[in-house]
Amino acid sequence: MSFSVRPRRSVLYMPGSNTRALEKARTLAADGLILDLEDATAPDAKEDARGHVCAAAQARSYGRREVLIRVNGLNTAWGHADLVACATSGCDGVLLPKVESADAVRQAEAILRAAGAPDDLALWCMMETPRGVLDVAAIAGASPRLAGLVMGTSDLAKDLHCAHTRERLPLITGLGLCLLAARANGLAILDGVHLDLQDDEGFALSCAQGRELGFDGKTLIHPKTIGAANAAFAPSAEEVAWSRRIIEAHAEAVREGKGVVLVDGKLVENLHVESARRLVTLDEKIAALGGDLAGDRAMGSQA
Repeated sequence: MSFSVRPRRSVLYMPGSNTRALEKARTLAADGLILDLEDATAPDAKEDARGHVCAAAQARSYGRREVLIRVNGLNTAWGHADLVACATSGCDGVLLPKVESADAVRQAEAILRAAGAPDDLALWCMMETPRGVLDVAAIAGASPRLAGLVMGTSDLAKDLHCAHTRERLPLITGLGLCLLAARANGLAILDGVHLDLQDDEGFALSCAQGRELGFDGKTLIHPKTIGAANAAFAPSAEEVAWSRRIIEAHAEAVREGKGVVLVDGKLVENLHVESARRLVTLDEKIAALGGDLAGDRAMGSQA
């Protein structure tokens, strides 16, 4: 399963046990949703929550948003049943928590396959432990069903006994290793959450850092942060205009038998054009998703 260019600027965790929240998510401007059966769901609510999130995914009422279901680990009482239920739920992907080995990915994949999962049901892995980060190269290449990695920076900081500062310097090594593994295997990768909802400046800095590092977007814990994440990880109008210019200029150069071209004094070759095409495609898909969200909000206001 190769990396797909699609909006992943903002991916919001939603507690699987909260049916009102699951319904409300239809009107939120997040690019993606993680319907959570793990950390956000209490033990005595997990089985009911499993039914809620699978029903929500089967209803296909989230439009073009990417819908992932985070299951419980296979070392828990709920993990196996979560995977079986998710296999035919209609979600876009299953997010595995605390992945620490390639074998864990293959075990989950075997359960999904035996439960009738379609070939396009993706697997995603949470990278949130030191052991997982150290084995991320093997994990990222463990299965053709794998589509992406999600950083669990809060758990990782806890295990590292490090300070979880605004600059996140103690986490940079782990973030970098996971980015390298994701890109080497053609995977998407999402940055971890920012826990202080009162720290708007810190959230903005975290988003800016994440984009500079190369993340596709940010995982979120509250709807109030969706707009800022969308703005931070979206290509700017200037970037889109420049990308279109160099695509056109390079195409003209190729027609003239040239491999490179100067645009405003800057050398442009095929590697720049590939990045430009990805950015333009992302911008177009963001616009399409925005139209979807506007329709969903209008329907919600009429309900």
